[in-house]
Amino acid sequence: MLTQLYIDNIAVIERAAIDFEPGFTVLTGETGAGKSIIIDAIYAVLGERTSKELIRTGAEQACVSALFTGISAQTEAVLRGFGIPLEEDGSLLIRREIRQHGRSSCKLNNFPATVSMLKALGATLIDILGQHESYKLLEPETHGAYIDSFAGTGALLNEYRDAYKALRELRGALEALESDEGQKARRMDILRYQIEELEAAQLRVGEQAELTEKRDEIRNSERILRGVGEAAALLHGDEDTNGAVTAVTVAADALEQAARYAPSLSDLAQRVRDAEFALSDAAADVSDYLDSAQFDLSALDEMEERLEVIYRLSLKYGETEAEMLAFLEKARAELSDIEFSDEKRALLEAQYEEKKREAVALAKQLSAKRRAACESFSKRVRAELAELNMPGVAFSVEQARTPLTGFGCDRIQFLVSANAGEAPKPMSKIASGGELSRIMLAINTVLSDIGTTETQIFDEIDTGISGEAANKVGLKLRGVSKNAQVICVTHLAQIAAMADNHLYIVKQSEKGKTFTDVRVLDHGARVREIARIIGGDDITPLKLKMAEEMLMRTEVKA
Repeated sequence: MLTQLYIDNIAVIERAAIDFEPGFTVLTGETGAGKSIIIDAIYAVLGERTSKELIRTGAEQACVSALFTGISAQTEAVLRGFGIPLEEDGSLLIRREIRQHGRSSCKLNNFPATVSMLKALGATLIDILGQHESYKLLEPETHGAYIDSFAGTGALLNEYRDAYKALRELRGALEALESDEGQKARRMDILRYQIEELEAAQLRVGEQAELTEKRDEIRNSERILRGVGEAAALLHGDEDTNGAVTAVTVAADALEQAARYAPSLSDLAQRVRDAEFALSDAAADVSDYLDSAQFDLSALDEMEERLEVIYRLSLKYGETEAEMLAFLEKARAELSDIEFSDEKRALLEAQYEEKKREAVALAKQLSAKRRAACESFSKRVRAELAELNMPGVAFSVEQARTPLTGFGCDRIQFLVSANAGEAPKPMSKIASGGELSRIMLAINTVLSDIGTTETQIFDEIDTGISGEAANKVGLKLRGVSKNAQVICVTHLAQIAAMADNHLYIVKQSEKGKTFTDVRVLDHGARVREIARIIGGDDITPLKLKMAEEMLMRTEVKA
């Protein structure tokens, strides 16, 4: 249940800490005092969409925190799925900050969270019923959810939705295969041409670089031979001139002779001798190159043609041989997929039929459970409506068969007949605002018996009713509070008098600023507030007496 709500800089509420008790709590106050702001704050911690306009004028950010205790197993399971533990005392603290500049933030027990996480938790913690929710009754799409809640089909519905999702994915895959046959044929022609062209080229990774190097050698063969010949002459010398090898040999001999008399020259002599050996080896390699060098000028045209082929292919299929070969493999795979699409289609069709049988079977199970629930639900709601001073209203649930959808194979719609003898019609054609509120209360009363949430909030559910109907609504809210915490925003004295706890919302002005305060009323203060609701700010002894008697009557009924 909701134990405490802390509000900071939300609209006219600068700061408020509201303690909520078990049982039936009412919130009253003059129009515009800020009752709706408290509901907006609760919506915020439940993950509903918020606006920066909620932030109090002059403040940089607003904050709402809600403390919940007595956490249900359903809520705990959702938290476990998020990897967030309860506090040591088993409580849950939800905090949401809304900033003028920058992103808003959410926390669950001080762990970072997202708005979607708050929304998932909120569905298990609090059910808010206001004018907006009442008008949802006019949308037949919402009616099935009420029947499923009553029937307890949640797990079966999830199983069906998984099967239906898989069924749609298989249908999509089949439709992709069944694309235009002409387009498929054109694509196959293109792929075959590309594969044939690449296979004919017999590409090899690194071939382009090798051919480019060889071609450049042949093109520059004269320069190469001239340079190597000059190097050989300088290294070996001729009949008239010693070459570099001979010069280094003579130098090494001279240093070795000198080292006999100056041992310190031995190392230097050895280094020159080593240089002689290295230079002699290099000179031999230069000579070998000259003896073996062959430049086949006739192969140049062939190389140029091959390089042109590789270049032309690279413009279409990839810059390198590796990229072009990868393109070839991809084209082969795509062609194979198209050529074997008949086999793939047959496999997908078999999978589709199998999944369809599974989905249909699950949908029929859902439908049977809903059929059993519809009659029982209708009877329960009619009984509740009679207690809400609407005995002439006939309420029924229509269940019609449909093709498979994400909801199953049913269309669920609530029908109402406002007067005896009239044929039932969709609620959008019959119910007024006041009737909608009471029908919604009747539905929530039925659902409260199965414990859908720990806390139920009714925001101005008394719209359009008065007198005995108001008494009946108050009694019904008190009855719901036996199974769940009930918080109600009301403008009716009859309902306010039924509550176990009474919070008064008052707006004050100070130094040009408006503030809203939340006060817990004791018995005397409740008498005065109920008297104000009965007849306005002019509180007379007669009104006080009426308020006192109203409270006494409700205490006796309790």
